[in-house]
Amino acid sequence: MDACLSSGQQPQPLDEAPRPLDEEGLHADGSSGPLGDSNKIEPSLQSLQKFIPTNYASYTQEYYRFAGRKIVIQESIESYGAVVWPGAMALCQYLEEHAEELSLQGAKVLEIGAGPGLVSIVASILGAQVTATDLPDVLGNLQYNLLRNTLNHAAHLPEVRELAWGEGLEQNFPKSTFYYDYVLASDVVYHHYFLDKLLATMVYLCQPGTVLLWANKFRFSTDYDFLDKFKQVFDATLLAEFQESSIKLFKGMLKWD
Repeated sequence: MDACLSSGQQPQPLDEAPRPLDEEGLHADGSSGPLGDSNKIEPSLQSLQKFIPTNYASYTQEYYRFAGRKIVIQESIESYGAVVWPGAMALCQYLEEHAEELSLQGAKVLEIGAGPGLVSIVASILGAQVTATDLPDVLGNLQYNLLRNTLNHAAHLPEVRELAWGEGLEQNFPKSTFYYDYVLASDVVYHHYFLDKLLATMVYLCQPGTVLLWANKFRFSTDYDFLDKFKQVFDATLLAEFQESSIKLFKGMLKWD
């Protein structure tokens, strides 16, 4: 796995965050600069350009390499949702190494709890049609990272959508309209009070044929309690285990009566 390349600490004042995307021809708000044929780009940008990044006191620029590309992620330790966690690295490695087997080209993919967006970026570069979801306060930074790393480098620009676990699922993601080949999740299970809502969201988003790939660092007994509940509703297969980091990667297929 090509992991994090470096950890250059580059704090930015509030009035400078996030940074302009000079090399890609984007401004910080996601609007485009001179990029050749802007008529082809603008409709896709408008579908993604919706959110303003939260003004954290400082950001860092972290560098990763997956799918043959250097990926630049803007992170902030001020939010759990603005940091790349170990499970995301493991899931990216798996996607990269099994892209052909997974048939990611053109596959419809939704990521739960996308955070700063590394997994969604890798899936997009590998050819998937990605919807990245998270809570409202991190969507701006997520959108920023997705645009920076996928514009002109992915066949399909990813979409960013708000998703609060267990809330408004039928209204915002009606089954008659939304079908996903893959649902991705990494390090979404930790010490919080929404585990039942998370499981209900996983179940809701999976229809016949949907594959759920879930990578998680197991830290607490509650993580294993969630795994037990997960196995009650999903046919679960352990795809990989990283003992040195306590990360397990599961494939889940929803059980049907």
